Amino acid sequence: MEPPLLPLIAAQLNHLLAYSPLSVKVEQIWAGSRNARFSDRITISIPFCLDYVKCDVIYDALHPSVAPDVVFSSEDDDFDPLGDIASEGEARVSKSSLCDWNSKDPSRLMALVHELRDLYMHYQRRRVGELDDARLKFEMNTMLPREGIEVCLVSLPDRSEEVKFAVPLLDMDLNKLVPACTWRHQQKIYLQIIFPVSRSYSSAPAAPRVKLVSTSEVKTLFSIEDVKLPPWLDGMCMAEYLPAVEDNLKLQVVEAIASIGARRRFIEALSPLFGRPLEADPVLCRRATVLCASGAFTFLVHFSIPTQFPKQQPTLVMQSSQHFNSQGTPISSPPINDYPWSPRWDPPQTAERIFEFLVDECLNFKKFCIDAIPQ
Repeated sequence: MEPPLLPLIAAQLNHLLAYSPLSVKVEQIWAGSRNARFSDRITISIPFCLDYVKCDVIYDALHPSVAPDVVFSSEDDDFDPLGDIASEGEARVSKSSLCDWNSKDPSRLMALVHELRDLYMHYQRRRVGELDDARLKFEMNTMLPREGIEVCLVSLPDRSEEVKFAVPLLDMDLNKLVPACTWRHQQKIYLQIIFPVSRSYSSAPAAPRVKLVSTSEVKTLFSIEDVKLPPWLDGMCMAEYLPAVEDNLKLQVVEAIASIGARRRFIEALSPLFGRPLEADPVLCRRATVLCASGAFTFLVHFSIPTQFPKQQPTLVMQSSQHFNSQGTPISSPPINDYPWSPRWDPPQTAERIFEFLVDECLNFKKFCIDAIPQ
């Protein structure tokens, strides 16, 4: 087990993880020497172009006031951030976070990580700009002025070189569209476009691969995978392709936000029949649990409400409060979807039909529980 981080370094790392708008991941913490009292090295992954750039931040536990060294992985041997800073002259050097490093300032590591990411972004743009590919030069010139676009050159040993664009979509704040959401980072939806690098002017360029990618919390709002992308036509460029994608995606987001209201009204409609839910998701309204009784038999009903409600029906699971399996876990039913359902019913009617179904189904479930108890 590695020793703990030196307190000064730990304060900087904690500040980075707590306050950075970037979803930085800590891969490893270790000590630079054997039998050291404190660890002084951190491997972090910095998000960039829908992937991560890995680097080692190397402090010196014996001289913690000295600025750390940064070593990037072998895939980025050509990236020299300190050389890039120095090449821009004294004015740029004086603005660098490494200038007048203050180890007691917990925000210094975060400032360094953000600076390195900016330098890496410019490094990748330069690499792509140097390619002898007319189509990519055109795409770079027309799209890079668009705010938030990132681009990188991808070189794999078993595949030809490719250029990946990450294009942020929708000029709207998804966090503010979801009332009372607790998402810490700003949620985004991107179009990933991967072009094969073509140095031949005789052959027609192949269509790129396109894919929608979102930050993790967006997937709890609606399913990105279900959004159908339009075909990429021959001779098309990104500036022509994006408007149709954004128009379709905007409709999906509007429907997803409206679905939250529909799910909330459904959960509220459960109360007159089942009583106040024991638990309910107050933000996205994707889950609710009610307590039911049939004579002396008490059980829970868990409602799992899909993002496309009311087009898709909730899934029910019944869970006994009195019957347990050999591991001591309450016995539950398989997921239930074969109850009366119509997306045209209003929430009170939907809740009433489910209630009537459960009045009969609970007798079958009770027998199921008794049969499932180990003898």
